[in-house]
Amino acid sequence: MKKVSKAKIAATYAEALLEAVPDRKTADKVFADAERLRGAAAGELAAYMANPLWPESDKRAVLEQTADKLKLAPTTRNFLRAVAENKRFAELPEMLDSFVHAYYRRLKIAEAEVESAQKLSAAQVKKLTVALEDRLAQKVAISFKVSPELIGGLRVRIGSEMFDDTLAAKLSRLEIMLKGEE
Repeated sequence: MKKVSKAKIAATYAEALLEAVPDRKTADKVFADAERLRGAAAGELAAYMANPLWPESDKRAVLEQTADKLKLAPTTRNFLRAVAENKRFAELPEMLDSFVHAYYRRLKIAEAEVESAQKLSAAQVKKLTVALEDRLAQKVAISFKVSPELIGGLRVRIGSEMFDDTLAAKLSRLEIMLKGEE
């Protein structure tokens, strides 16, 4: 029997979820649900649901309680039930990530990852968003990460491209130049 990778399984479920949404309004609601589930609860929920020691009836009850507490859309609830029935909860975080990426692709929204030494202010975020949208000529969804070791500046990744204007990178380039002079 051929083994299928977690990434392939996640992509298949994500595409199925995206195809299950009948309209843009529902897609937006399911996207919001996926964003909430991607938080800390997704890891704990996925670990609990993937544990073979817990009875299926308990897992279904936890799933329904979680869906009620998060006020999940019916489409999202059906998706979670399908994941549970197929015993694929271990892959839930990857499925949610794949769904978010597929959702952005469908809406032609570029994804950017921005690392900075400290949290950016609202004004800085707005200025960066406008600059990236102008450069790419499309909407941009930005995820932020704080990495104090960068010292200052920004590291921006969009797809396979990376722009590194951090102080740490500049110091590294300077060090290489100085070593080359010796």
